[in-house]
Amino acid sequence: MDVTTLMQQLKTQQVQPLYLIMGTENYLLEQVRRAFKQVIPAEQAAMNVGSYDMEQTPVAVALDDAMSIPFFGDHRLVILDKPFFLTGETNKNKVDHDLDALLNYVQHPEPTTIFVILAPYEKLDGRKKIAKLLKKDAVNVSVAPLAERDARQYVESQAQADGYQFAAGGMDLLVRRTNADLSLMMANLGKLELFAVADKIIGQDAINGLVPQSLADNVFDLVTAVLKRNVKQAVTLYHDLLVLGEEPLRINAVLVSQFRLLLQVKILATRGLSQGTLAGQLHVHPYRVKLALQSVRQFSQQDLSRAFLGLINIEAQLKQTQQDPELLFNLFMLQFTNQAA
Repeated sequence: MDVTTLMQQLKTQQVQPLYLIMGTENYLLEQVRRAFKQVIPAEQAAMNVGSYDMEQTPVAVALDDAMSIPFFGDHRLVILDKPFFLTGETNKNKVDHDLDALLNYVQHPEPTTIFVILAPYEKLDGRKKIAKLLKKDAVNVSVAPLAERDARQYVESQAQADGYQFAAGGMDLLVRRTNADLSLMMANLGKLELFAVADKIIGQDAINGLVPQSLADNVFDLVTAVLKRNVKQAVTLYHDLLVLGEEPLRINAVLVSQFRLLLQVKILATRGLSQGTLAGQLHVHPYRVKLALQSVRQFSQQDLSRAFLGLINIEAQLKQTQQDPELLFNLFMLQFTNQAA
């Protein structure tokens, strides 16, 4: 089930006793949490809503709550947060969880309790019995990161509902500034609307002024300059990042990460994999894969490999020597530029 369908059902009080909400799109996850809480009347919430962090609280405590009858109401809402035991992760707090009791509850849920498991993970450990059972018996709702098109539509719909619209090129710029991350887009929408309260038009000037450009966004231009062997532009961009206060190791780490992604996409794309499949296999946002696919068409795998290895060498020198970061980057650019394309 998708989030939209779930929201429609909750608004009409069409509830089930067991839900599994899984995915890493934090904005949608919080929207779902809020929607479930609104099912319980405000005057009953204090007695009939319980939320439990599984990294801090034993699941037995939540189950005790779930098996209690509602207090002067039709339903009790119990939310399990961050159930790490459904994945291959471990918890440093070593909370003792009675998973046999949870298994029994999933098989025999209380009909008057809305039992919601919020799992902010890409996937569960399919080898675990409890994970298999939840996949089969619970209402499964995905809050995975949205594709660029869906993120655009979501934000535009919200803006229109608020009485605003984007000027020409405005949405494109917001997507670039946020890498089509829905949580970032929605986090910035409020201040953009406040800025545009007079005419209700969200323009590029407002986005340029209010939405910060991320290091990854700046590095994307730098990567392009490197691969095009534009020494002057690459050196200038690198210098600008240092002036902005970015740490040399952090800049280099983002560069290495970007070139690693480009290499992976270049190699895997030759196997005919789609953008969505690539994003899933590489565990990165689909928008980043889209940009990578556009870039790698212009450059050879050999060039990508040379740049990647050169940046790995810079990282080693930054960690082992006191050489000037700008000098190291300039030397890298000269060496890379002089290599045959």
